[in-house]
Amino acid sequence: MSAAPSRLARLRERLDALEVDALLVTAPANRRWLSGFTGSAGVLLVSTEAARIATDGRYHEQARLQASAFELVAAPLRRIESFAADLLAGLGGRAVGIEAAHLTVAEHAEWAEAIDALDPSDRPRLKPLRDAIEPLRAVKDAGELEAITRAVRLGDEAFAHAAAQLRPGVSERELAWEVQRYALEHGAQRLSFETIVAAGPHGSMAHARPRDVAVEAGQGVVMDLGVVVDGYCSDLTRTVFAGEPDERFARVYDAVLTAQTMAVERIEAGMSGAEAHAIAATVLAEAGCGEAFTHGLGHGVGLEVHEAPRLSADSGDVLADGHVVTVEPGAYFPGWGGVRIEDQCVMEDGRLRVLSRAPKLDLQVGPGVGVAS
Repeated sequence: MSAAPSRLARLRERLDALEVDALLVTAPANRRWLSGFTGSAGVLLVSTEAARIATDGRYHEQARLQASAFELVAAPLRRIESFAADLLAGLGGRAVGIEAAHLTVAEHAEWAEAIDALDPSDRPRLKPLRDAIEPLRAVKDAGELEAITRAVRLGDEAFAHAAAQLRPGVSERELAWEVQRYALEHGAQRLSFETIVAAGPHGSMAHARPRDVAVEAGQGVVMDLGVVVDGYCSDLTRTVFAGEPDERFARVYDAVLTAQTMAVERIEAGMSGAEAHAIAATVLAEAGCGEAFTHGLGHGVGLEVHEAPRLSADSGDVLADGHVVTVEPGAYFPGWGGVRIEDQCVMEDGRLRVLSRAPKLDLQVGPGVGVAS
């Protein structure tokens, strides 16, 4: 997917608010979103007058094809001083933003040394910035939403395939492999992250890694997976059960599902991430699972599987149309296990529309039933 020319214009309009004259873009996802360039190495420079991409000989042809709006600066990227003058031409004495969250201390020192080596009249001033491009990326355009939807559909299918293999004796790692095999055989570029399969007590760890341990009858199994299609990610969690769910599992599952359903129905544009999180947190607290909900309600998904906006107790991010977010409450009890249910959603006309279609367990438990930890 090539980047739309409007993205460059949107960033240029933002430079004044960032109080810089130009921006160095080093984060791979930001570089791709802005230029369309998918190579593994490169640096962008964007000012109101110029748009340049520096990359080495491996990617010159690719950069010309994918980032046609950018002037190519041929560069051995191992040596910043070899291309700094060309990349930063015309910016002497002006403020150039750098992506502070993505540039290492060592890389910052190299940029500073390269700038110090320039003629004094050609030296810009580096200004560390946070979230220069991320708020722009958070609002997905039609092409991005199409790619995300394809990724979600394939993730749904990969889950269905793996869940169909669930039976006592199958290991967590085998189920994770079935997710990966199906996804790659049916068009995924790669997985969004290492698939989580956690059976029984192992499910109490939200980010458990699959083991060579067999699923046992009577265990809940948390399955969290994602795939990448055309560079865009999916993220899905379902909790399934090997056999007939017992009363405790049904109660916890019902509490988590109710929290998720209420959040999806009540979240609206203009809410903060903290307000969205509170909807699910309140439901879980009333069900006796408040302390068992140990993470944020969700996060944005796009070129990265975790990006803006965040839905968490301390998030001031304001939700808006075009945001693609997960809604994934969970409840985790050490020694017993956990339940998490996650859908990927898009904000449209002020409300969330659920993209995920993977089925959920049909368990009905009476209201007001608490779960002891």
